[in-house]
Amino acid sequence: MEFTISSDKSQQILDISDSVKRLVAASGVEDGVCNVFVPHATAAITINENADPNVCLDILDALDALVPSGRWRHDRIDNNASAHIKASIIGPSESIPIKGGSLQLGTWQDIFLCDFDGPRERRVIVTIIKKV
Repeated sequence: MEFTISSDKSQQILDISDSVKRLVAASGVEDGVCNVFVPHATAAITINENADPNVCLDILDALDALVPSGRWRHDRIDNNASAHIKASIIGPSESIPIKGGSLQLGTWQDIFLCDFDGPRERRVIVTIIKKV
């Protein structure tokens, strides 16, 4: 199963929780694991707080401080090396347990796609594995 989502900024963290939850519900799986994966080298998947939008902005600011733009060898090719590095730090996937047909996210947790080289459309692949 998969869906697409579009960013509208050069760097953006987008909540994809509702889309993933709909796919889990449609699967009918009561107990198992949901893997969320993004097949892009300049995007990532993370789980974090969604109650305060400043958390996502803080993550972007921290990554910008850690990985400044414009100083990497890959920039000579297409000027997006920092996006590749940030995506590698965060990682392309997360796995979430499913119990009773629901994702077992914490009270303040949601699932996010991190786009470090937008704006663009991104594919998100969701694999749901039923517990046997």
